[in-house]
Amino acid sequence: MTATSVPALIGDERTLSAAEYETWAAEVRALAAERGAVILAHNYQVPEIQDVAHFTGDSLYLSRVAAQTDAREIVFCGVHFMAETAKILSPGKTVLLPDHEAGCSLADSITAEQLREWKAEHPGAVVVSYVNTTAAVKAETDICCTSSNAADVVRSIPADREILFCPDQFLGAHVKRVTGRENIHVWAGECHVHAGISPADVRAQVAAHPDAEILVHPECGCTTSVLDLVSHGDLPAERTRVLSTGGMVEEAARTTSAQVLVATEVGILHQLRALNEGTAFIPMNDRAACRYMKMITPEKLLRTLRTGEGAIDVDPETAARARAAVEAMIAIGEPGRGGE
Repeated sequence: MTATSVPALIGDERTLSAAEYETWAAEVRALAAERGAVILAHNYQVPEIQDVAHFTGDSLYLSRVAAQTDAREIVFCGVHFMAETAKILSPGKTVLLPDHEAGCSLADSITAEQLREWKAEHPGAVVVSYVNTTAAVKAETDICCTSSNAADVVRSIPADREILFCPDQFLGAHVKRVTGRENIHVWAGECHVHAGISPADVRAQVAAHPDAEILVHPECGCTTSVLDLVSHGDLPAERTRVLSTGGMVEEAARTTSAQVLVATEVGILHQLRALNEGTAFIPMNDRAACRYMKMITPEKLLRTLRTGEGAIDVDPETAARARAAVEAMIAIGEPGRGGE
């Protein structure tokens, strides 16, 4: 497979020419049909993977959709914890991950042992874990949350109960701010990609695109400064939104802005541009690319479908406890497409 020589916008870089893509995609779809497999692609995957997938979105949305299909196999093009979540919600299905080395710096920022130690320091506290965590951490959790419903999850907990929020410190700070809740202890974890989108990036891009709409993911290291700038009138409140990836997709489909600055991993730009060709979607930081998300290549997806290798297993007891934490969240209200 050879790289195309056509220049691409950030987030739309491809490794296959148009002709190569059609040949590859035809074999991928044929093999998926033969295997009874549904192909899922996270919003941050490379363009070819997003385009060939049966469903594209955030990890919780994808896992829930896959559980509702009659597919025998789930091929998850994402990172390891996402495939685990799919297995938790579809214990009777085979879940394949094309590269088991595709990890997540945020999910890796807290282990189940660390969470157990933290819980021992705060007996009686309610543990709220972001869905971007391993199955083992979810199993130590009382209730999961997404970036779009984290505030609602926290509000559902009695005001006199301490809360341990993990693992993302920026999302945790955002939840504390919007809920006004003081008895929340926030774990000091982060996504290295989102943490790298800085207040300096925001200032430079807003200066270069003063009329643009601004979409910021709550995992970003710039979220607090963006909201401070809004509160001081330095950014327009009516054009500035803190949204999950699912929320960004929904906003992209309806916006009429000529330009939109997007503060999240650059892979989502491919999907946003496909939804709205009349708007220019511009990365807040054009280096915000997750190397783990890009590990799922066209070649690896094809190999997985040819061989059936890459199965994800979750211990049944761990899966049952983790599933209870996810179901506790769903009981509060449908999370929609705003997983992470």
